Parts: sequence; structure tokens; C-alpha cells
Amino acid sequence: MKKALCTGSFDPVTNGHVDIFERAAKLVDELTVCVFINSKKQPLFTAEERVELLRESTLHIDNLTVDSYDGLVVDYLREHDINIIIRGLRSAADFEYEYNQSQLIHHLAPNVTTIFLLTAPEFLFISSSAIRELTQFKGSVHKLVPECVELALKAKQQKNSE
Repeated sequence: MKKALCTGSFDPVTNGHVDIFERAAKLVDELTVCVFINSKKQPLFTAEERVELLRESTLHIDNLTVDSYDGLVVDYLREHDINIIIRGLRSAADFEYEYNQSQLIHHLAPNVTTIFLLTAPEFLFISSSAIRELTQFKGSVHKLVPECVELALKAKQQKNSE
């Protein structure tokens, strides 16, 4: 059975992420999307909120599960008997960063293979940080994120303006 992992902070999940998940799920028997806790980042959504938004955004993908983890990717891979990581790439800068990460993971876990999927052209300009910035300045994120994320962003915006 082929099992793969997609990792990220997903703060928030975008339509670009969902596109990668849909395509990745076709390559494996089981796909896990995991919110990794990054202590260097100040998240807009809690880990629990991100997990719930991911679950709602990916209900249509039958072989996908969502999880969260606070630790090393290689530890998660070992604990869950996963040996494939799938990462989306938007740009050459993404490739450089992700390639270096994949080499470090391969050094720590030689049985792990990383697969890179190129982002579909219509999603190249979308990033979680751009979505957060648009939201901060009350810009529209319609059609850039799943509907549940758009609603959650509006709720956060209203709560922060009170």
C-alpha cells in the first residue's frame, strides 16, 4: 500500500493546496495532510482550526485524512509507516527550498522519497501569506480559498475589528 504525506502550516489552506491534494491522492492509496506546528510563525488560525478547515475543504477526497503534529517530519513518517512526501512547487525559489529540505529528510530517513508536483498555473500567485495579507486589508479572497476558509477569514476579520 502506497502512503504519502503532504505537510505544511496551511494558515490558511488555499485552492492551490487543495489542487495539489486532489492530484496527490490519485498517486497513492492513502494520503495524509498534516498541519505541522512551526514555532517560528505567528499563525492566524490555531492548529485545531487549520485541521478542521482542511477536513472540510477535502471532504470530497476519499483517501485523504488530516492530522497535526508538533515535531520532526521524519518522526511522523516513522510513526505512521509513510515513506513518500508530496510537495507542491510554485516557483524556482520553492524548488530550491524544498529540494534542500528533501535532502535533509533523505539523510535522516533514506527510505523516504519526495515527489514534487507543480502548482497548476491558475494557482501560481496564491499563497497563505498573500491570503492573510488580503484579509488584513479587507481584500477579497473569493475563489482563492475554499468557501469554508473564506467564511472563517471573514469571521476572524469581524472578531478582530470588534
